Amino acid sequence: MKTKIYTKTGDRGETSLLGGERVLKSDRRLNAYGTIDELNATLGLALAEVASVYQLKSVAEAIEKNQNVLFVVGSHLACSDEAMRSHIPALRPEFIVSLETAIDELEKDLPELKEFILPGGARAAATLHLSRTVCRRAEREIMAYLDFARADGTAAAGLPADLENLIVGYMNRLGDYLFVAARKANYGLNTPETKWQKQVE
Repeated sequence: MKTKIYTKTGDRGETSLLGGERVLKSDRRLNAYGTIDELNATLGLALAEVASVYQLKSVAEAIEKNQNVLFVVGSHLACSDEAMRSHIPALRPEFIVSLETAIDELEKDLPELKEFILPGGARAAATLHLSRTVCRRAEREIMAYLDFARADGTAAAGLPADLENLIVGYMNRLGDYLFVAARKANYGLNTPETKWQKQVE
């Protein structure tokens, strides 16, 4: 028999973490991994824009890879049972190194950035800028959750220190990557970047 998409278990504003713990949908942990989900959706939009552009093939490949990595990040944030955590794929330091390598490769062709630029340009670039801003918000909400968990003082409230460091480092580098990828999209599509006009008339 086909499983129904709706369970009705969240109709009173609660949901289950991985491990079975019930929490309010306003919980900081949910804000954190819910924004990861939102980021992943915006990356899907960005991928739809860049996938058919030959000059952005490496960007499309990186987006798809990091959509999968974000599922790993979200799963760890949603897990409240350390015994269950061993069944979740590991978040590896190589993911951060891979982003750094990709940033360095993209920047080889880009003109030096000497002024602030406005988010926008080609549709592909605009969607990547949108993803960048959602990524930064996810980063802030993860930090808000982690800070609260530290203040809570119980082991179950937070994450293992090594995993916490990996998540924070990964999200920071992903935001960096998306900024450079947006610049690459405009460059590859011959779309000028719009410089910030300090004096608005």
